[in-house]
Amino acid sequence: MARAPGKTSKLKAADPADGVPTPRANPLLLGQEDAEATVLGAWASGRMSHAWLITGPRGVGKATLAHRLARFILAHGLHGGASTAAPPNLVMDPADPLFQRVVTGSHGDLRVVERGVADERQAQRDREAGRVPRRRGEIVVDDVRGVGAFLALTPAEDGWRVVVIDAADEMNRNAANAVLKVLEEPPRRAVLVLVAHNPARLPATIPSRCRRLTLRPLSHPVMRDLLGRYRPDLDAEAQATLMGLSRGSIGTALTLARRGGLEVYAEMTGLLGDLPRLDVARLHALGDRAAQDDVAWGLLRDLLPGWLGRLARVVAVGSPEGMATSAREAEVMARLGRAAPLDRWVAVWEKTSHLLGRTEAVHLDRKQAVLAALLLVERAAARA
Repeated sequence: MARAPGKTSKLKAADPADGVPTPRANPLLLGQEDAEATVLGAWASGRMSHAWLITGPRGVGKATLAHRLARFILAHGLHGGASTAAPPNLVMDPADPLFQRVVTGSHGDLRVVERGVADERQAQRDREAGRVPRRRGEIVVDDVRGVGAFLALTPAEDGWRVVVIDAADEMNRNAANAVLKVLEEPPRRAVLVLVAHNPARLPATIPSRCRRLTLRPLSHPVMRDLLGRYRPDLDAEAQATLMGLSRGSIGTALTLARRGGLEVYAEMTGLLGDLPRLDVARLHALGDRAAQDDVAWGLLRDLLPGWLGRLARVVAVGSPEGMATSAREAEVMARLGRAAPLDRWVAVWEKTSHLLGRTEAVHLDRKQAVLAALLLVERAAARA
């Protein structure tokens, strides 16, 4: 099944979520007070680690905390100790000149390492045209080259030097080995801050040389607060759905809202609500949308396995409480949970995840993949 070229949908330029600050420009971090307290405790004791590894799910504030920590170090010079009054938090006024220099990348004692652009000439054309350049899929050794030399230099502003790597688990082996050499012989008055979504992908020798800060999924009150700040246009039902889908990740919630995730999710769950018999017309309409719209396809590829995973957990615990995003969805999940045993739903989840996850890699037809996945669900629901 060869996949027909999809048409990339045009996102709304006026979407309120487009105004969410980037991590280096974001002065707001809610729900991670324990991690901040750990940093402040290290500062107050005069035993600030030379390397911090910030881990946790995507979209909970890891990169925001990394830049907040970098600003704190650059501002205070790490002269912490019993004789120095500990600041109450890591907050810095966005109007502070140091904050602004971190945002613009003009602070001489800070270096931020990210995935480089795939093609510098094309990247320049993209910038001139107002587009975001395409980046490589990993951090390569050229991206981290010179990190050790940078940290070993005398600080330009008589304080400390800081390097932020976002994200460290995106480093290939050569890049990781280069960073490991820095961690093995850390320079004086230098701090390395590593962000990692999946620290298991890092060589074990890297986490072992870092002090770890583990960020947790955000609570519902924090999620509600942040959605109210960033997306005041969303009603209570939309906020509740996003909180249920994002599982404590404000980054995921905002991405879903910005990319039309609520609409795609409504179409998908409306179809699932017809089980044990799928509405053929609605099924083909959803398949056509996935085939023609890159954004809708990407959302559906992630949302359907996520929904089935939550359904399997409903069957395992015997209750949809905490798994469903609405009363209607709870009813559908409870009904399907009675239609088939746990092992059958787990098998459907595994097959569907594999099918949708491999569609792009082996150039399958998107519509046929969506139809095949949902027909797997229909067969399971019909075999009561």
